[in-house]
Amino acid sequence: MKSLLTHSPIAIALFWISAYLVLTVAPLFLLLLYPPTASDRSFWTEFSVALGFIGLAMMALQFALTARINRIEASYGVDIILQFHRFISIVAVIFIVIHPILLFIDQPETLQLLNFPQAPWRAQAAMGSTLALLLLIATAIWRQPLKIPYEPWRTSHGILATLALALGVTHAIGVGYYLSLFWKAVLWAGIALTALWLLVYVRVIKPWMMLKKPYLVESVTAERGEVWTLTLHPRGHDGLQFQPGQFAWITLDISPFQMREHPFSMSSSAENTNRLAFSIKALGDFTRTIKEVKPGTKAYLDGPYGVFTTDRYEDTSGFVLIAGGIGITPMISILRTEADRDDERPHLLIYASRSWEDITFREKLEELESRLNLKVVHVLRHPPQGWIGETGYVDKALLGKYIPKRRATRQYFICAAPRMMDQVEADLHALGVPVTHVHMEHFNMV
Repeated sequence: MKSLLTHSPIAIALFWISAYLVLTVAPLFLLLLYPPTASDRSFWTEFSVALGFIGLAMMALQFALTARINRIEASYGVDIILQFHRFISIVAVIFIVIHPILLFIDQPETLQLLNFPQAPWRAQAAMGSTLALLLLIATAIWRQPLKIPYEPWRTSHGILATLALALGVTHAIGVGYYLSLFWKAVLWAGIALTALWLLVYVRVIKPWMMLKKPYLVESVTAERGEVWTLTLHPRGHDGLQFQPGQFAWITLDISPFQMREHPFSMSSSAENTNRLAFSIKALGDFTRTIKEVKPGTKAYLDGPYGVFTTDRYEDTSGFVLIAGGIGITPMISILRTEADRDDERPHLLIYASRSWEDITFREKLEELESRLNLKVVHVLRHPPQGWIGETGYVDKALLGKYIPKRRATRQYFICAAPRMMDQVEADLHALGVPVTHVHMEHFNMV
């Protein structure tokens, strides 16, 4: 098993899926050991209790999903894990809400437990846990329409998650029907404490580790397309070892304990860890301030993260990179790294831009064509007069014109706006590219 997990990414991914399923249902089955003496509790009451315990276990596992555990992240990528985190949060809330509804239907007399001032403390804990969960889900789904700033939302998200889990476990122990035995109560208390330990790790231990490895801003350079390249060098340590195409979370000019961090792809070569570059497009409140950052400013990095890297495919015969706009950032890191490694495999870059003047790294790509077996195909939406290259959008016809006829001999990497990525992915599949050969990275982290 160890050899399999070491050499097969698919085996590792399946292992973590199996582990998640086991950790979700195992605590429930352990409760069936030495069950309570027979009673007249109906099937629906028992079913509602089972849903409650599974929902509670899923809540606890949410803390592991958001802890950025490298072994897990390396199997799927942070974007996939966070998408799963969002989906499974809704599933857990549904289970937990159905739990009392079934109980109220099967035992109408329990409706009196909704009278909060007169309800026993275990029922008050249940109501508090459910309210915290509903607030957590509502603020996560509607954060942007409600115009809740990211940093306050992230703090409140952690507080609400902690309250929901702690009060949920308190309710289960207070009811005591299935947790009447001491070891069962200790088991569930241990699950809750492990989840809270993960929160402490993310909010305290990891920032403390980052504090010991600071970086200094070396320069901020303007690029084409309203992009700014932030260059950092390590202070008092060896820097960050990463694979081309990966990203890191950056904290600028403040303590990492403040949790005001932002994810950006490295745009520099992975062969030079003493000089890290991040190329950032001015799109939002934070990114528009990058050009104002002064050399000498302290920075902290949490990373590297991501599976969007050519280093995972050493045996492939070549690569097709498809980028749109700022999606060129991980691609330029890949190409710079391959050039520094004297890689002889063929590389095709299809790069969609608004105009000729908006092509980020235009001159650098021309230089890389002389250092690599690289063909660059620019696709312009608004071409200049006399342009004889590709125009419009990256569609099936354009892809079919340039990608190799033997589709399965290449690995395909797509980084662009979500709509473009979805369309290119569909077009590649229609052209016969195997699903396992197409790789994308979504950056909608929150």
